[in-house]
Order: sequence, then structure tokens, then C-alpha cells
Amino acid sequence: MTKIIKTQVAIVGAGPSGLLLGQLLSKAGIDNVIIERQAQEYVLARIRAGVLEQGTVDLLNEAGVSTRLYKEGLIHHGFDIAFNQIQLHIDLEKLTNGKHVTVYGQTEVTKDLTQARINANLPIFYSAEDVQVTDVLSPSPKVSFTLAGQSYQIESDYIAGCDGYHGVCRASIPRSSIQEFERVYPFGWLGILSDTPPVQEELIYGNHPDGFYLCSMRSHTRSRYYLQCTLDDDIKNWSDERFWDNLQSRLPLPLANQLVRGPSIEKSIAPLRSFVAEPLKYGQLFLAGDAGHIVPPTGAKGLNLAASDVFYLSKALKAKYLDHDTMLIDDYSSTALKRIWKAERFSWWLTNMLHHFPEKSSFDQRIQQAEFDYLCSSEQAQKALAENYVGLPY
Repeated sequence: MTKIIKTQVAIVGAGPSGLLLGQLLSKAGIDNVIIERQAQEYVLARIRAGVLEQGTVDLLNEAGVSTRLYKEGLIHHGFDIAFNQIQLHIDLEKLTNGKHVTVYGQTEVTKDLTQARINANLPIFYSAEDVQVTDVLSPSPKVSFTLAGQSYQIESDYIAGCDGYHGVCRASIPRSSIQEFERVYPFGWLGILSDTPPVQEELIYGNHPDGFYLCSMRSHTRSRYYLQCTLDDDIKNWSDERFWDNLQSRLPLPLANQLVRGPSIEKSIAPLRSFVAEPLKYGQLFLAGDAGHIVPPTGAKGLNLAASDVFYLSKALKAKYLDHDTMLIDDYSSTALKRIWKAERFSWWLTNMLHHFPEKSSFDQRIQQAEFDYLCSSEQAQKALAENYVGLPY
């Protein structure tokens, strides 16, 4: 027999966007249930980005999950861009009238949000199988699934699809009712996590003849490094020693000399793509986060875009339930997409300036160099970069 559960908002996906939306709605007194197809241990172990815009930090504070973030997060007042041996410092606070970013891993954000939901005894179903979304054009859309042999059906007013790029929510929208825009990049990022001090206190994005690199961190003692690699590369080809050798050879000499090596505790290869689905609303179903868009990680916009979606969606649902106003719900897709496309543009631009494309000609390489030279010589160009990096206003 199927167990029926009634709620106001059914949220599919227990990543940061689904958990943050659930937390904000619950604090406003709006009932919600979260359904996640993966096990809790898997969700909490996923290694993801870690640079938070101020808007994301403010939203996590509003959700009541910022205690550990404020205690352990690293405030960054700027970052570097390097071309070969030349480093350009982008002073975020100077260029944006005092704004900055906070380094705090997405894994930690997920842990904080998960613990808050557990502490509040709010419903969340992990390891859900055969998840299906139905009746989204009706006043009572449904999410059905099985768990430990028991069939469930969640009956709701709205469904929030926060289940990622490969989730069921976007796939449940008829192809004739959605348009997808995509650019797949011809390379990936090889990343490692190591318990070593960062090579410097702030991030470094680098363009080198051997390819892009990024020096990031999770704390004062844990570093996250990336190297551009081919899409057909295999993680087995990359010993720790080979990774460190390649990274050290790409760094400007002063930094190369102070790089601290150590055993990797996580190593993976991630493809890069730009992707947007339009619209983000179909009937009573909304898409948020990676379910509706993907950005290349250059510029750290993925998690922050998910947070801005949640900002718009939570505000719209609160207006509906608390003020009986549906205008923001009707406008959710168009409002969110305006900010999404600006972030897509920024991530695409930074990716093009910093990476080596197999098909690029010598002319294209000169354009890359000219982009960097222009940044070095123009404070206005640096201001535009900094404005986008700290996060455009909601």
C-alpha cells in the first residue's frame, strides 16, 4: 500500500539548494518535504566548490546556519590572475567599495544545512528509489518513490526541482516545453585535495603554456589545487608526484619555490560545460541550481547561482503563502534567468581567457594575452571583473 504524505512544497534533492530552500521555507512556517535519491553519507561526502559570495553568506545567515561559517570561513579581500611569470592582484575590497568573498567548502555548507534539518526534526527521505514527478500541470503535483520496499507519494502545492543536472525534474518537462542552451568545453579540471598549507593566502587563477591552473584552499591547512587536463585523461595516469611536478612548473617562480607537497586525500577529473534551461518553471514545478543551469567552475559561480535561485524562489513562495501574492511565483523564471545569464557570461569569459583550447590559433592566443594586458592596465576592467566575482546584486 502506498503511503500518502501531504505538504505544501515537495523538494527533490538534498544538495545545498534543496536544503537551503527547505530551511528558509521552514523558518517561514511553510511545510516542506525533501526527497533525495542518494544516501546521506554520499551527499555529505561530495567535494565541491568553496568560494561564497556575500549574498550567499547573507542567505545562509538568514537560514540560521552561519555559526560555523563565521567561525571557520576565510574572508578573502582579493585574488591573483597569473600569465606565465606575471601576477595581477585583484583587490576586491578596493574595487567594489568594501565587498569580499568567503572561502568555506560546499561540503561544509551541506553539513551545516543537513544538521539544521535533523535538529529541527524536519522530513527528509534519503536513498529514495524510482523517483517520479507527475501531475505538475495540476493544482496538486506529486512526487512518488520507494524506500526500503515501501511506496510513497508526496502530494503538494509545488515541486522544487533541486536534483541536479542528471535529476528527474528537468527530465519530466516535455521537450516541447523547454529549451536548452549548452557549450561543452574540450578539456577538464584535474583536482586534488591535500592537507598542506596553501601556496599563498588568496586564490590564484593561472594561464600557462601547459594549461590552466588554480590554487585554492579550504582552510589554513587544507589546499585544493586544479590543473587543466584532456577530457579523455584517466586519474590513474596522475600520481601525486606527477601532479605536484606539473603544478610547480606552471606557478610563477616565487610561488613555485614555496609550494608544499603532500599526499592527496581526494583526486578527481571534472568536465566543464555551460548550460541553461529555459524556462525554470513548468506548471507547479520549479527548477533551481544545477537542475536548471551549469557554469564552468572558473569564477566560482555554481553554488552561488544555486543560492540566488533559492533566494528568488523562497521569496516567491513566502509571498504566496504569507501574503497570498503570486506575482513573484509567476516571474520566478524570468527574474532568476537574468542573473543566471550574467553569471554564465562571466564564467564563459574567464574560462576563455585562462584556458588553452585545442582549436585556438596563434591569433586567439594573442587575444588572450591582450585580455590580460588590458586588465593589468585598466582599473575599470578590474572593477568589472571584481564586481562579477563578488557577486551581482539579487
